Amino acid sequence: MTLKLFKSIEECKYIGDWRNVSYFCLLFLNIENGSAVVRIIFVLKTLVILLSSLLCLCNIAQAQDTSIGPVKQLPRNKYIVRGTVYDKQTGDRVPYATIIFPHSVYGTLSDDQGAYVLGYDEIVNDTLKAYAIGYKELNIILLHRDTQQVINITLKPDAHLLKEVIVRAGEDPALRLMRKVIANKKYNTPERFTNYQYENYSKIELDLLHISKEEFERLPIPYIKHFGYIYNNLDTTTGPEPFLPFFLIETLSDYYYQRAPSNTREYIKANQVTGINNKSIIKYMGKMYLTINAYDDYWTIFDTKFVAPASSSGPAFYKYRIKDTTQVDGKRVINISYKPLRSGENCLSGEVHIVDTAYALQKIDATIPKDANINWVKGLSFSQQFNLLGDSTWFCTKENMTAELAAGKLIPQFPAVIVRRSLSYDKVQINKTSITDTFKRADNEVIVSDSAQRDDEAYWSTVRHDDLSHNEAAVYKMFDTVQNDPTFLRFKHMLVFLATGVKNVGPLELGPYWSLYSRNRIEGDRFRFSMGTTPKLFKNIYLNGYLAYGTRDERFKYNIGAFWILKRKPRMYVFASRTHDIDRSITYYDNVGFDNLLSVSVRRKGIPRKFVFSDESRFEFYNEYFSGFSHLLTLIHRVYDPYDPLPSLNIFRNEKGEASNAVTTTDIGLKLRYAFKERFLEGNYYRVSLGSKYPIAELRLNAGVKGLLNSSYEYKKVAFNISDNVKIAPLGELYLNAFAGKIFGTLPYPLLEIHPGNETYVYNKYAFSLMTQYEFISDKYAGINIEHSLGGGFLKYIPLVKKLKFRQFWTAKGMIGSLSDANQKLNLDKGYTFRTLNGQPYLEVGTGLENILHIFRVDFVWRLTPKRMPSEDKAKYFAIMGSINLDF
Repeated sequence: MTLKLFKSIEECKYIGDWRNVSYFCLLFLNIENGSAVVRIIFVLKTLVILLSSLLCLCNIAQAQDTSIGPVKQLPRNKYIVRGTVYDKQTGDRVPYATIIFPHSVYGTLSDDQGAYVLGYDEIVNDTLKAYAIGYKELNIILLHRDTQQVINITLKPDAHLLKEVIVRAGEDPALRLMRKVIANKKYNTPERFTNYQYENYSKIELDLLHISKEEFERLPIPYIKHFGYIYNNLDTTTGPEPFLPFFLIETLSDYYYQRAPSNTREYIKANQVTGINNKSIIKYMGKMYLTINAYDDYWTIFDTKFVAPASSSGPAFYKYRIKDTTQVDGKRVINISYKPLRSGENCLSGEVHIVDTAYALQKIDATIPKDANINWVKGLSFSQQFNLLGDSTWFCTKENMTAELAAGKLIPQFPAVIVRRSLSYDKVQINKTSITDTFKRADNEVIVSDSAQRDDEAYWSTVRHDDLSHNEAAVYKMFDTVQNDPTFLRFKHMLVFLATGVKNVGPLELGPYWSLYSRNRIEGDRFRFSMGTTPKLFKNIYLNGYLAYGTRDERFKYNIGAFWILKRKPRMYVFASRTHDIDRSITYYDNVGFDNLLSVSVRRKGIPRKFVFSDESRFEFYNEYFSGFSHLLTLIHRVYDPYDPLPSLNIFRNEKGEASNAVTTTDIGLKLRYAFKERFLEGNYYRVSLGSKYPIAELRLNAGVKGLLNSSYEYKKVAFNISDNVKIAPLGELYLNAFAGKIFGTLPYPLLEIHPGNETYVYNKYAFSLMTQYEFISDKYAGINIEHSLGGGFLKYIPLVKKLKFRQFWTAKGMIGSLSDANQKLNLDKGYTFRTLNGQPYLEVGTGLENILHIFRVDFVWRLTPKRMPSEDKAKYFAIMGSINLDF
């Protein structure tokens, strides 16, 4: 059988679409009478082999193209595997073999000489699969010990051969062109330059959608009916549906990029946003955190990774089709549409415009699929436009994104919100020495000018890259009206009070209100009054405290603290406090405090609460550096006095070595922390970490000084932990936390490592779910905490279930620990059932569903070791827990 579709070798560079062929196998390629001829040996194969053979055939034809371009260079990935594929029987090289990590987006093909290079950024699994038409599949166990490895592959021929036929190749010109774009990415990405800079102008507009004035006024929000006048700005002509513009942000900044060493800087010169005067928020409105490189293999959109249309693995995920051609700046531009090959994968659809002389992008449009598992996002479109700089450089000059956010079925009566973001780049400079000098003068990644907050229209009219539209100008006029409305001010203060629990009264703040009343078995009814200062009194000094009283123990408790910010960039502060109150003696991140009514309702039944009365004086000095390194120096004097059932007599000693009801200690501590490019959201005094893309490491050193301030004990402690959140597209996200510690000295249990347990039904990521407080104590320990969020996981393949957009995850928490003979003798068998692991592991595993109604999460947790003792309740080894998680 002979099928001849093209007459010239130059045309016949790619073989066409053979997806409908049920079985075939390539033997070799030859040139006969000016046409490319492929000789085929038929063989029965699985669907995986048939699909991969299409990619192989496309590259066979590409091998005949004498204008491919420069020789391939190693990809700039974190890990690289390379080598050569051989025939096991003949020793010949096997061209166009497929080498992939199964169930991932990482894969490649060997070239016409059998050589391959596979780059990847995350360790997805330890199996490398290789196969080619006419050969049996081969699985190779890969140890990720080195960032670069050489692995030669030997494939065994498949014996199930049928008869030989001849097929002349067809051509898919769209696929051919996209392969050219992919091959030339390294010559077109902006990251190829030594450095560059430009002026960035960005706008973010928020619009209300799908709600009439009557529906708006019926929303279950106090005072909302009063603001019906904002509907005078309703736009009924611009879009397919009427919408109400209500919020606008403008930012002007200078952006700098340097390739080696890799670095970026942004200097925010001006910002205009009504209602927000917070520099830590303003810096996220510039270029740094709002952009996508069109040449990247993956795009992160609302914290979800999508395979980019120009990704190196794009041909395995997209179907491309040529639509038309145009002329831009005298260059021929080819318009190609793309769409996912399969539904349910994190892929996009849209168009790419390609300059055929440079295989560079001139424009790109993208839309996320309707079934994408992203919370609150009903639809999203994205575009970038590239303009010609000089003779051959195509540089992105405009970027736009529109997203529709909606609460959906969770709060159906609430309106949808349209987010419109536009970026414009001007005054572009490339490969200038002055740009390098900029990085020498500044260390922090984003700098907000002290005079950045500007609302004078005369200034903005001269610096904007584009004039404001009628809708955008109307937003500022509307906010001027609203800000002068006394009802709006009352409404704003009410929202702040409900969200923070704090009420500002002049230079003072009162609250939080949720700590006004609580109840426990020691105090009975507990009443607490809290108060602090505001920036109206001191800009950089925060004074706060509370007074509490229990009706059962009839004791007053108090706390007073002073926090003084010496420097904000980089951060430096001193803190001092004095506390005389009940304490659980164990504190860890994200725990449920006891000083509120919620803690009573979520506690697991049958587990007695443990309390310690604590007198604590504390002093801290913190210093941070632009590199991400920081240190915290502490001096803490504590007196612990435990309540039943925790023991005290026969364990505690005073400074003279006599029996005592309390533990007195003076501790000097140093915490060293490294968090590269960690981001923060800052308040008036305190700040909240938004995490880092890199691992965060902490080293804690503590020493107890006997005799200092009547301290009874001398000891030394060392503890280390490292944590990281790793995105492993397309397999979700992995959280890892490894920790270890050692305590030197013979000490009572409050000074040992009391491993964090969870006695509530609320899942805590940082505590052991089925361990109780004070159950295990150690003076030497090590452990790991793993949480793997799979996204849709297997659920996305179940037709009806995938519409619910549930997400799967699994967890594992493990630890080994031991207690020295001296510490066992002092603390065990003294009236309380303290336990030690004695070098045996504690292990619990869990799984469950999250994203239930977009916010709820359910965990099913099993405790595997140590084995249950006869006296223990079986219910202690399994639990169903819940939590709330707001995330995209």
